[in-house]
Amino acid sequence: MKRLLLAFTLLAMAGLANARPQTSVPAVTLHGHRFTTEFATDDASREHGLMMRTELAADHSMLFVFPDLQPRWFWMKNTLIPLDILYFGADRKLVSMQLDVPPCKADPCPSYPSDAPARYVLELPAGTARRIGVQAGDELTVEGDIGAVR
Repeated sequence: MKRLLLAFTLLAMAGLANARPQTSVPAVTLHGHRFTTEFATDDASREHGLMMRTELAADHSMLFVFPDLQPRWFWMKNTLIPLDILYFGADRKLVSMQLDVPPCKADPCPSYPSDAPARYVLELPAGTARRIGVQAGDELTVEGDIGAVR
């Protein structure tokens, strides 16, 4: 009986050792740096984005996910914090950047386009992309369930 219990315990421990940890907080990794993130995957969440926020933690981001690959442009209406806006193709490689984009204080607000079609757009606190050395072609890794994109 003791041998059976020991064998069962060892098997259970081996199974735990091989188990992958589950990540409950969505995150992205870019150029070796990990950021917790919020997903914007439908029209309403993409339209609202980071509007009305007074701060964005240095290790936090928002990832906009679109259902297709198209030229994209963002604007900063009602966005109170400066941002880096990074555009990624369908393969999640960086195709364009708009850095140190200021908040829009009065209409009309300028738009900030991508230089190439994008499917993913990552917003980070302004200055982050330069600080971590992001370059065109860098790949974005996404942790968490993006879910249905509408």
